[in-house]
Parts: sequence; structure tokens; C-alpha cells
Amino acid sequence: MSRAFVSGARSSIVLATVAIAFCVLFGRLFYLHVWSQQELLQHLEANRKTFSLIEARRGNIVDARGNLLAVTRTSYNIGVDPQMVREEDQHKLPQLAELIGKTVEEVEEALDTKVRVVGASSNEVRLVRWVSLMRGADEAVNNAVAALNIRGIYSNREHSRAYPAGTLAAHVLGYVNKEETAVTGVERFFDYYLRGQDGWRESERDGRRRELAQFREREVSASDGLNVELTLDQMVQHIAETEIARLVEEFRPEGVSVIVSEASTGAVLAMANYPTYDPNEFFNTQKYPIANQRNRALTDSFEPGSTFKIVPVAAALNEGVVNPDDVFQTGHAQVSYRGRSLRLPSDHRHYDSLSVYDVMVKSSNRGVAHLGLQLGEQRLYDYSAAFGFGERTGCALGGEISGTLHRVSAWDGLTITRLPMGHAVSATPMQVHAAMSVIANNGILMQPMLTRRVFDRQGQDVVRFSPQAKRRVISTDVAQILSQMLADVVGENGTARRAAIENYNVAGKTGTTQKIVNGRYSNRHHVASFSGFFPADRPELVITVVVDEPRLNGTGYGGSVAAPAFRNIAEACIAYLGIRPSRTREDFIAQQPSSHDWPRRLTN
Repeated sequence: MSRAFVSGARSSIVLATVAIAFCVLFGRLFYLHVWSQQELLQHLEANRKTFSLIEARRGNIVDARGNLLAVTRTSYNIGVDPQMVREEDQHKLPQLAELIGKTVEEVEEALDTKVRVVGASSNEVRLVRWVSLMRGADEAVNNAVAALNIRGIYSNREHSRAYPAGTLAAHVLGYVNKEETAVTGVERFFDYYLRGQDGWRESERDGRRRELAQFREREVSASDGLNVELTLDQMVQHIAETEIARLVEEFRPEGVSVIVSEASTGAVLAMANYPTYDPNEFFNTQKYPIANQRNRALTDSFEPGSTFKIVPVAAALNEGVVNPDDVFQTGHAQVSYRGRSLRLPSDHRHYDSLSVYDVMVKSSNRGVAHLGLQLGEQRLYDYSAAFGFGERTGCALGGEISGTLHRVSAWDGLTITRLPMGHAVSATPMQVHAAMSVIANNGILMQPMLTRRVFDRQGQDVVRFSPQAKRRVISTDVAQILSQMLADVVGENGTARRAAIENYNVAGKTGTTQKIVNGRYSNRHHVASFSGFFPADRPELVITVVVDEPRLNGTGYGGSVAAPAFRNIAEACIAYLGIRPSRTREDFIAQQPSSHDWPRRLTN
């Protein structure tokens, strides 16, 4: 028997190969168990552990009578994991197809989609673990599908924001975008209360990615959002928007703003604008341009014009520098003031002389210029600021601007005569509305109130809001005299006769302002406005209408454009809210302070 010959070189190669193989094996083991242990453990945990978010339901927004203005709807996305479908469930597919509104062929195609190619030019394929069958299913459909007990078919719940009334109060409500971010309006301002707190769940899953409920470690339930009740009244809002639609059809304006509020509390019952948009379709910028989303009542300013005349008249009476029956020579175009000659503004009609009372009723520019001179720069500025011009009203929506009221140091030589007639100052419709509300509320400036309360699902109050008085601006007696003057503005000899309502004493002031175009006042571009309240003897509602650039033959005066809109809104509110008629006009005048006993100096 002979021993086979083995060369030394060959045995060395074999031994070296075996040694290298063992080194590679031990090196790989060292890499996996020592060098990359933490990284691999984390990867393993990530595959084994599952972390899911439990979405909180956003709270509702309702009007003062509980009508839904914004609501969160729960829907379900129904889908299938094709890898888990069983043959024995095939006979249930016709029932499933009927429930989800698809054909049996479409359902079978979804169930057969088991793999997909990754990349346009790649041959790599991956298993498909989810194919959508139906989106936005309601709870009844979802429960019916679940009752079929088809393995591999399951659903995911999601919440979507909806606005049942469409465009109604769109600028007040705002909207929540597709990323669930509150963008504007009440949605954004009260997002802290509305959005709630999402919950979460941590558990384990098996190799087929199914949750192992017995290994669920931690679960934190979602806390649904709270609800917000507004002061808005859906019907009053509808009345305002219906009148805006009429104005748009008749005058084709650039924009319209209407505000309706309670005189004593400042609670806003309606705030409407044109152009508007549907918050359900906020993304459709072709149908609803982004510019339509701004709340013009808070973001757009204009020279208030004659509606501002309540400020110098109230200030002069409150300071006691004039009586209602004091007379000014309004026939002169110039006046001497502090050693220099000032040119007074012109009136739409010539008056040789006017009493303070008639200055308001006939809306005399020269008359209020005389009152401005009587007050002087500082007092005129102080009262303008006290009425709320040059500062935000504090309306709880965001985006509000402060308008423009220049300090006395920035005035030129004509401001003292032009500011009293509503020039050299800019204001938002809400500022004009708040200033008129001072007269209706016995001289007290209120902060606009849009929200009554925040409440939970059981209807219990979490936060309650109350009317907020900002300051007293004028005395009660002065406010009552102004009410009588403004009631005569709407009388037979006033500039707002078309705002009159039978059996109701209406008080208010028109405004017709030339817009500044290319640095000059234009004779073709106007803003027509009317702000007033009723009944004048016991004010309940304050209504402001601002129409930007009404198109008609001639000038779009506030008395012919905005005043009738005020009347239409007021008459509809009277019928809806049951507002009682006024006392007779003689009784109303008799209750006001007599001008013969008027003091020379009044205090607040």
C-alpha cells in the first residue's frame, strides 16, 4: 500500500484558503455582533416596533344659535393588502364591490396587484402591501365592509374639515388647508382650542407586518378639540350677503363690506365682504383668486369722508366750545387762523350760515372745518384717536390693520380743516363701524366681540367671553344730542333720506369719498358708505355698508348706494329679530337734552 504524494505548495494553499475563510467568517461575526451591534439592533427594533398616530378630531365652529359653520367629518380610506387575501373569500367580492361602488372586475384587479416594478428602467420588483379601494367612505360603509370579514381588507380613519354653508361667513371662518394647518380667520385665531391633541400607540408586529395586540406597550388616547361659538347669527349673515349680491348685480363695484353688530355689547352678528370664496374650495385659485380671501372689513382702508364728521362735532360739544345752536359763517371761502389765512373746503351746496346742528344734518365741509379750528390741532387729534382711528379695533380674527392717523407734528397747513371732513385720515370699515357705535352706546367705545365661548363635547363652558368696554369717549348727553342730529340726517331734510324705515327712528351718516388715483383725488372713482343705528331712541343694531367704486351714471353717493342697502338689511333684521318700533319722533326729540340749557363745558 502506497501513500499518495501531496506537494507542500498545494497543502499550503489549501490551509491558507481555509484560514482566510475562517478569518472572513469571524470578521463578519465580529462586525455584526460587536462593531455594528447598536445600529443593527436599532434597525431590528424599527422593523419589529410600530408607532402609529391617533389623530384628534378638530372642534366645531357654530353660530350664536348653534348652527354648524365649520365641522370635522370622519371618513375612512378602505384598501387591501393583496399578499393576505385568501381564496375562500372570493365569493364575498360581489358584496364588497357593491358596497364600495366598484365592479367585481375592478376589485379582482386590485386584489391581484401583488408586485410592482421599482423604477422606470429597473427589473427590481417589490411586494405590494396596500391598494386603495375607496376613499372618503362613511362609517356605515366602513362597518359593512368590516362585517364581510375579508382577510387583508382594512381601513384607515381620517378627519376632513368641511364648511356646510359654503361661502357664508367665509372671511370670518377662514379655513384649514390640506396639511391640516389653520390659515385664516377663526380657524387660525382659535386654533389652540380647536385642534385638540393627537394621541399615539406603540406596539409590535410580526413578519407579515401585522400588529400583535398582545404586545401593545403604550397607548395615549387623542384629546378631541374644543368647540367655538361665535356671536355671528347665520340668518343675519345671510341677510347681509344677500344684500351684497344685490349691490354687486346693480353697481358692479370693486368691493363691498357690511358689518352688523349689537349696539350695547359690540357683538358682531354679521361680517360680510365681496369678493368672497368657498373655504371648501380654497385651493381652486382660478375660481377663487387668493385676493378674495382677505377680509376687507379689516384689511382695506379708505378715507371715511363725511362719516368721520361725527368726531369733530362730538368733540366740540363734549369740550363745551360750542352749543348745538351756535352759528358759523359758512359762506366765506377763507378764514384767519393763528395769524394766517386758511382756505376752507368747498360744500356741495352754498350755505351763508349754519348752526352746529345743521352742519351735521346738511353735512357741511366748511362747518366741520370751523369746528376743527375751534378745537385746535391737539384736541382734534386726541378725539380722533379716542374714537378708535389710527389703532386696531381688536377684532379677534387677525390680519387687521390700524389705518392712518398722523400725529400733529406731521400735519401740514391744511390738515386742521381737512381732517374734520374725513380727509387726511384712512380707516377700515370696522373702525368706522366702531366709531358710530360710540354714539349708539352712549359714548362708550366697545371692542368688537366675535366669540361668545369655547365649550367641550358636553356643552360645558371652558372659556367664556364678555363684552369689553375700551374707554368712554364722550358723555352720555353728548351722545344723545348726536343721536338726534344723526336721526335728522335720515329725516326729510337730511342727506340719507333713503335709509329711513317706517315706524323706526334711524340715525346715521353717509359718506362719499373720492379715491386717490395717481396722487390726486379722482372725480370718477368713489367709495360710498353709510353707517348708522336704529332705533335711535334705544339703539339695538349698528350697521355699516361700504361700497368701493360703484359703477353707475354719475357719482356713487353714499346716500344713493349705501343708504338703501342699510335700509334693506335693517328691515330684514327687524322681521327676523322682532325689533320693536320706535316711539313717535316728537317723544324721541323731547327726551333729548335741550339746547337752551346746554352747558358751556361738559365733562365725561
